[in-house]
Amino acid sequence: MRLYVCWGTFATPRPGGHPCRNAYEALVQAGHRPELVKSYGFAPLPGVFNQTRGRRGKQALTGYRWVPTLALDDRSAIDRSRAIVEWAQATPS
Repeated sequence: MRLYVCWGTFATPRPGGHPCRNAYEALVQAGHRPELVKSYGFAPLPGVFNQTRGRRGKQALTGYRWVPTLALDDRSAIDRSRAIVEWAQATPS
Protein backbone atom coordinates (compact mmCIF):
# COMPACT_ATOMS: atom_id res chain seq x y z
CA MET A 1 0.00 0.00 0.00
CA ARG A 2 1.12 3.55 -0.74
CA LEU A 3 0.08 6.73 1.03
CA TYR A 4 0.33 9.85 -1.11
CA VAL A 5 1.07 12.85 1.12
CA CYS A 6 2.00 16.49 0.46
CA TRP A 7 5.40 17.27 2.00
CA GLY A 8 5.44 14.77 4.82
CA THR A 9 3.77 13.49 7.95
CA PHE A 10 4.96 16.15 10.39
CA ALA A 11 2.90 17.68 13.19
CA THR A 12 1.47 21.16 12.65
CA PRO A 13 -0.41 23.62 14.88
CA ARG A 14 -3.36 23.42 12.49
CA PRO A 15 -6.66 22.81 14.33
CA GLY A 16 -7.52 19.13 13.93
CA GLY A 17 -3.98 18.31 12.85
CA HIS A 18 -2.48 17.99 9.40
CA PRO A 19 -4.57 15.69 7.14
CA CYS A 20 -1.56 13.78 5.80
CA ARG A 21 -0.23 13.14 9.31
CA ASN A 22 -3.69 12.12 10.58
CA ALA A 23 -4.00 9.54 7.80
CA TYR A 24 -0.46 8.23 8.36
CA GLU A 25 -0.83 7.98 12.15
CA ALA A 26 -4.14 6.11 11.84
CA LEU A 27 -2.56 3.59 9.46
CA VAL A 28 0.45 3.04 11.73
CA GLN A 29 -1.76 2.68 14.81
CA ALA A 30 -3.76 0.03 12.94
CA GLY A 31 -0.53 -1.88 12.21
CA HIS A 32 -0.07 -0.89 8.57
CA ARG A 33 3.26 0.24 7.15
CA PRO A 34 2.43 2.27 4.04
CA GLU A 35 5.07 3.35 1.56
CA LEU A 36 5.04 7.17 1.64
CA VAL A 37 4.94 9.01 -1.67
CA LYS A 38 5.70 12.70 -1.19
CA SER A 39 3.72 14.59 -3.77
CA TYR A 40 4.93 18.16 -3.17
CA GLY A 41 3.26 20.94 -5.14
CA PHE A 42 0.13 22.74 -3.99
CA ALA A 43 -3.14 21.25 -5.23
CA PRO A 44 -5.16 24.50 -5.50
CA LEU A 45 -2.74 25.80 -8.14
CA PRO A 46 -3.30 24.90 -11.81
CA GLY A 47 -1.99 21.53 -12.94
CA VAL A 48 1.05 23.03 -14.66
CA PHE A 49 2.38 23.88 -11.17
CA ASN A 50 1.67 20.40 -9.82
CA GLN A 51 3.66 18.17 -12.15
CA THR A 52 5.76 16.43 -9.53
CA ARG A 53 6.11 12.66 -9.82
CA GLY A 54 3.89 12.09 -6.78
CA ARG A 55 1.08 14.38 -7.98
CA ARG A 56 1.16 12.85 -11.47
CA GLY A 57 0.96 9.33 -10.03
CA LYS A 58 -1.81 10.29 -7.67
CA GLN A 59 -3.80 12.03 -10.39
CA ALA A 60 -3.36 9.06 -12.74
CA LEU A 61 -4.73 6.83 -10.00
CA THR A 62 -7.81 8.89 -9.09
CA GLY A 63 -8.12 11.81 -11.52
CA TYR A 64 -7.79 14.10 -8.53
CA ARG A 65 -4.60 15.82 -7.30
CA TRP A 66 -5.41 16.54 -3.65
CA VAL A 67 -3.75 14.42 -0.98
CA PRO A 68 -3.76 12.36 1.18
CA THR A 69 -4.74 9.30 -0.80
CA LEU A 70 -4.23 5.68 0.13
CA ALA A 71 -3.49 3.36 -2.81
CA LEU A 72 -4.27 -0.22 -1.81
CA ASP A 73 -2.61 -3.32 -3.18
CA ASP A 74 -5.82 -4.31 -5.00
CA ARG A 75 -5.44 -1.08 -7.06
CA SER A 76 -8.33 0.67 -5.34
CA ALA A 77 -7.82 4.03 -3.67
CA ILE A 78 -9.20 5.93 -0.72
CA ASP A 79 -9.20 9.72 -0.92
CA ARG A 80 -9.22 12.19 1.95
CA SER A 81 -7.86 11.93 5.44
CA ARG A 82 -11.12 11.19 7.24
CA ALA A 83 -11.95 8.27 4.93
CA ILE A 84 -8.42 6.87 5.33
CA VAL A 85 -8.66 7.12 9.13
CA GLU A 86 -12.03 5.32 9.08
CA TRP A 87 -10.66 2.60 6.80
CA ALA A 88 -7.59 2.11 9.02
CA GLN A 89 -9.74 1.79 12.15
CA ALA A 90 -12.01 -0.73 10.44
CA THR A 91 -9.13 -2.69 8.82
CA PRO A 92 -6.36 -3.40 11.32
CA SER A 93 -3.31 -5.23 10.03
